[in-house]
Amino acid sequence: MRILVMGAGKMGSFFLDLLSFEHETAVYEKDPRRMRFTYNTQRFTDLEEVRAFRPELVINAVTVKYTIPAFDEILPYLPEDCILSDIASVKTGLLDYYKSTGRRFVSTHPMFGPTFANLQQLSEENAIIITEGDYMGRIFFKDLYRRLDLNIYEYTFEEHDRTVAYSLSIPFVSTFVFAAVMKHQDAPGTTFKRHMRIAKGVLNEDDYLLQEVLFNPYTHDQVAQIRTELKDLLHIIDTKDAEGMKAYLAKIRENVKRDIS
Repeated sequence: MRILVMGAGKMGSFFLDLLSFEHETAVYEKDPRRMRFTYNTQRFTDLEEVRAFRPELVINAVTVKYTIPAFDEILPYLPEDCILSDIASVKTGLLDYYKSTGRRFVSTHPMFGPTFANLQQLSEENAIIITEGDYMGRIFFKDLYRRLDLNIYEYTFEEHDRTVAYSLSIPFVSTFVFAAVMKHQDAPGTTFKRHMRIAKGVLNEDDYLLQEVLFNPYTHDQVAQIRTELKDLLHIIDTKDAEGMKAYLAKIRENVKRDIS
């Protein structure tokens, strides 16, 4: 299959590495310096090169802010039967956009990123495949993710956004609160250092991605739940309620245990 990857960032390069030995691949990237480490793939900086390549599948791996604008730019240069695909972690507006193009499409979300995941060992990582899309496109990504030993989940666009609101907004907001109140530690403990590594990783993400995750219409209820829990915990602390603290710790240990199992 002829596959074009849009964007030679970390995830775009990751997909090129995966696909370039089994498929005819190319990458379209406006900044040629970002393509200097790509291997065994064609490198395009001109859209006429895309037209000549005639891709059968396009994987849009640009920054989430530019997902739709990037599609708009490249659509006139693609064959009519080319399947559009994205790996965006925020899917807001994508279903309506895909429908407006009248083209075949498939949408997935590898639930890992280069910041924290070991890209050579992904058996504990997850991927979502959106059920609303081209059947053959879904089969392609399902086979690819299975070969990576990823755990695969199939959701609608709406179910995906609800899942992201929970799985990303809660860790993000918790990290923001930690970073907002933290002070420099000359001799930080192990827990503090681990939280600091997480905070630096999260804050290294694109600002627009962080914004869109938090502006997800399903995020408010998740953040409100954090506020409620903090209020309850602060009451326990202020009243030095030993029994209340014991019950609270038992509750959250059960939550963590249930999630791990």
